[in-house]
Amino acid sequence: EVQLQAFGGGLVQPGGSLRLSCVASGFTFSSSPMFWVRQARGKGFELVSDVGTHTTSRYYADSVKGRFDVSRDNAKNTLYLQMNSLKPEDTAVYYCGTYNDHSASWGQGTQVTVSS
Repeated sequence: EVQLQAFGGGLVQPGGSLRLSCVASGFTFSSSPMFWVRQARGKGFELVSDVGTHTTSRYYADSVKGRFDVSRDNAKNTLYLQMNSLKPEDTAVYYCGTYNDHSASWGQGTQVTVSS
């Protein structure tokens, strides 16, 4: 069973930084692409970042490009999202997930609130 748990969220002031982590189990992490999505209150899901099995293949939404950095530690089955220069519009629940040719899975999210 795929299990994904994101943590590291919290309340941060505009311009601040947070690092999210996602611990994965139940599948072969090292050979699986991973992603971060977020959902602001009352809005749909937004794909924030995607990373292939090798971190040379990374995608970022235009809204976070240059501010967020995704990485993975295959030895620890852990995905990271370093978020810098945070803005109030980054406030959302952040989820990590994985996908294959047939389906996508994600776990419980972590709340990020950017406010002064």
